[in-house]
Amino acid sequence: MPHSYGYRARTRYLFSRPFRRHGPIHLSTYLRTYKIGDYVDVKGDGSIQKGMPFKFYHGRTGIVWNVTKRAVGVEVNKQVRNRIIKKR
Repeated sequence: MPHSYGYRARTRYLFSRPFRRHGPIHLSTYLRTYKIGDYVDVKGDGSIQKGMPFKFYHGRTGIVWNVTKRAVGVEVNKQVRNRIIKKR
């Protein structure tokens, strides 16, 4: 088959749900309160495609810098060649 360079390429197991943990997400996940300055782990969920982070940021730890009704802004460090950039 041809090589794929898509947005979710090579994420067959990265975003998959664990064994016997399929289905909708618990409401407590959405009702959790985040404040600016909190340390959070970025974790993509394969059952929810809207708002999914890019595969590089899956499992990374960052600091909350913005909180809105629908999303939480997280600042994560990313190494690009010889420097570290703060990505939002």
